[in-house]
Amino acid sequence: MATGVGTAFGTFGELLQGVLPEEDGDFLVTLPVARWSMATYRQESASGELEVWPPHKTKALRLARMIADLAPRGARSARGGTLTVSSVIPEGKGLASSSADLVATARAVGRALGVPMPPARIERLLSRIEPTDGVLYPAIVAFHHRSVRLRAVLGSLPAMAVVGVDEGGSVDTVDFNRIPKPFTAADRGTYAALLARLTDAVRARDLAEVGRVATRSALMNQRLRHKRLLEPMRAVCREVGGLGVAVGHSGTTLGVLLDATDPAYTRRVTAASQACAELAGGVSVYRTLSFRGAGPGGASRAAVTAGEGVP
Repeated sequence: MATGVGTAFGTFGELLQGVLPEEDGDFLVTLPVARWSMATYRQESASGELEVWPPHKTKALRLARMIADLAPRGARSARGGTLTVSSVIPEGKGLASSSADLVATARAVGRALGVPMPPARIERLLSRIEPTDGVLYPAIVAFHHRSVRLRAVLGSLPAMAVVGVDEGGSVDTVDFNRIPKPFTAADRGTYAALLARLTDAVRARDLAEVGRVATRSALMNQRLRHKRLLEPMRAVCREVGGLGVAVGHSGTTLGVLLDATDPAYTRRVTAASQACAELAGGVSVYRTLSFRGAGPGGASRAAVTAGEGVP
């Protein structure tokens, strides 16, 4: 009985998300964090059909069926399969939970059935299901989430913490991406300039500039999905000496970015957590991921296609 296991990390929203002045201009820049989805696929089921657990992971089940159709004839003839998806990434919050589930599923099913799953193939499959984050690449990347296509590998950054809050509720990714974008030609030019600034900042490992770009992106997104806690979170950021505020542009989360290598880190993260708790009650602290092979000079696409994002 063939078995395959796959993993994928989540994100804390995005460092930047908007629309560029070009066709297929919708894009985002990932902020990978140490929260994970894991999928396990066993090539057998009691019913003889493909099954998923928990049952509501219907998108992962659909992807598993698509990959099974690509498998060699001998693998296809086995008695169904059982896909189990487990995750510590909250759903519907803008933390790439669905994307992580699907990427982990692609890796698990591909391994069990002997179907290679390079990023380009995963992109093609996921584009048939839903808009997807760039979590299949172990790096900070600029990604066209609607067409599910890598734009550029930006590289890696020193570790940061994100002191995050949740405004409540949930957002459906597919429904959100059907909303017309209210951005003008001038806005699109601004997003292009912000992407250039962020690209340079990642290469220079300039966390202060990364924080400034993330905050600007959060502010521009207010016209699309308003967050009532954005201004209070910006005030907390200023009070504790944070880098900036990152948000789940299509979700319900906001977080203060902190430099985890700062000698004053412990004091800052404690102060930020206390202030955020007064604003929203529950607080979660996330740790960003840094990646080998995606260093200060950036990384080639080839350098990030072999791994699964394990730092």
